[in-house]
Formats: sequence, C-alpha cells, structure tokens
Amino acid sequence: MRLAIPVDHHDTPTMMHDEATIVIRSGNGGDGCVSFRREKYVPEGGPDGGDGGRGGDVVIIARRNLNTLSAFIRRRHWKAPHGEQGGSRNCSGAKGNDLVLEVPCGTLVIDADSQALIADMTSPDQPFVVAAGGIGGKGNTRFKSATNQTPRKATPGQPGTQLSLRLELKLMADVGVIGFPNAGKSTLLSRLSRATPKIGAYPFTTLEPQPGVIERDGRSIVMADIPGLIAGAAEGVGLGHQFLRHVERCRLLLHLVDGSEGESDAMLERIEVLNNELRRFSPLLAGKEQVVVLNKQDVCPELPAIAREISQRLGLPVLTVSGVSGEGLRDLENTLLQRVPESLVEE
Repeated sequence: MRLAIPVDHHDTPTMMHDEATIVIRSGNGGDGCVSFRREKYVPEGGPDGGDGGRGGDVVIIARRNLNTLSAFIRRRHWKAPHGEQGGSRNCSGAKGNDLVLEVPCGTLVIDADSQALIADMTSPDQPFVVAAGGIGGKGNTRFKSATNQTPRKATPGQPGTQLSLRLELKLMADVGVIGFPNAGKSTLLSRLSRATPKIGAYPFTTLEPQPGVIERDGRSIVMADIPGLIAGAAEGVGLGHQFLRHVERCRLLLHLVDGSEGESDAMLERIEVLNNELRRFSPLLAGKEQVVVLNKQDVCPELPAIAREISQRLGLPVLTVSGVSGEGLRDLENTLLQRVPESLVEE
C-alpha cells in the first residue's frame, strides 16, 4: 500500500514556491518474534516466531497537473510508517505503507548535504524510491537447526534511512514567455490558453511560473509565463535566479515587449537588456530561438510600423498583438505551432 500525500491544487501563491528543503525518513523494519508452539498434546512445540515487516519506502513521483512545491514549504518533515513486529504461528509483520510525495514534472531532487543530484523528475507518473524502508528482523523460526531445536534468538528490524533533500523546480514547457514586469504576459497567456494567472497593473504580479496549454487541430503546446525579469537578474537581483532557471528547459522563448510607449529605441533597449541577462546567466539560454512580440496594439495603433522597423534592425520577424482585444493572437498561434515541431510537442 502507498500513502499518497494530498496537495493543495488551489493554493494562492504569495511567494516563490519552486524550491524547498525537506527531511525524509523511511520506515524502520519490524522486529522478529521469539515464540513457540503452544498446543494441546504438544507440550514442547518448536519455534514459530515470524519475521518483522519491512519499513515503508519514501517514493517521489512527478505529476503533470502540479506546478508548485508549496506543499513542501508548509511541511518540512516526512516519515514513512514502520513495519510491524513479527507474530506467533510464523506470522510475518505487515509491511509499512510507502509514503508517496508528489512533485511537479521537472523537479530536481538534490542531497542537501552533499549537493549531489539524486533524481531529475522529468517523466510523469514514474515513481522513484528515494529512501528504501528498513528490512524486517528475523523470527526465531529462522534459527532452528539440528543442534538448536528451541532457539530463543530473533533479530531487530533495520532502521530506515533519513535524508535531507532540496527540491528545485525547473518548469518544463515548450514555450517560455519572458519580458519585463507589466509587459502583459499573464494577460496574453490567459487569452491563448485555459490558464488563469493572476493579473494586475503592478510589477511582479506573477510570483510563480504559470503554465497554460494552447490546443488546436489536435495538437497542444505547453506555455509558461515566466515571472517578470529585470536588469541584474543574472546576479539574482529581484528574483532573478529563481525565474531564470525555469527558462532553461523551454524549447522556444516568446519575448514579449510592452509596446504602449510607442518608441522603437526604448523597445530595442528593453529587448537587449533582457537578452543580456539570459546570456550572462547561461550560454544555453542565449542560444534559444526567440519569437519577439510587441504587445498592447490596442493602445498604440502605429505598433505594426514600429515592428517592421525593429524587425529590420534585429534581423528577425517581429509580431504585434493585443492581449486585451485579441488582435494578432491567431497569427501568433500559427507562428508558435510552426516553430515547435509536432514531434517535440507529443513527446
């Protein structure tokens, strides 16, 4: 049997919940039993002490429907049940139930003491035993021999394993939506997918990466709204390190720019500042393909002309959309479906 730990799927985040340190312990094995048969007409029955049950394992399993480690922020210590002691009549003790900890896909399991990577939970529904339960002790039946017909010996169960783990989430998505705070990422994601991220007109409304799914023509693309980056993010300014690591596993970056200012130089400067942070944080990020999108066409009608100018200066296509009115979203969907190959989406 397994004990599945319930997770609050409706948690309203007020801080980053993509890293947690916990202490886990598997169950102890049950002790072996010393017992002898006591039946009518059998005054000197032989040994019949059973073995102790194995302690419960601590199992980690990744789930697609989770995107936060909030359950492990609220609770730090996790213990699997112990195995039961062996009984008479050669009855073995029951095995302790496994303790199953559910984490989002993309969670790294790291030994907090040695910093060694234990597991990279990228495959959904694939269980990983991070701490095996202790083996049950042997009952005295196991020690009967030709020279010892009445052994009074049994062994104790082995103790469980205790580990201090650091859980670190790197969100898995096909498309990562990046941009400065208030570029309109949450609004865009809510219009393109079924996601319902928190939306507000102040910086850092999004405090956790928010996933959403675009579904069209039998295909689906997972998008993630990466919380707003700022200059100095590569050095950890703001919440830079926590945010940037989520971008590493995205196949394509959607670079969203606030087009309400209506000045191409200012938009180009913002694009370069953010790209520079990506380069400084990781060469892997610098090499990722990008789709540049100017948002808020509803308040800046001249945005398509500005996009053509920026496209010429950058040497790559630049799209324009309005996350509020929906203008340009169909073209953006088409572009994303073209840029993320179907074979990758279905992996």
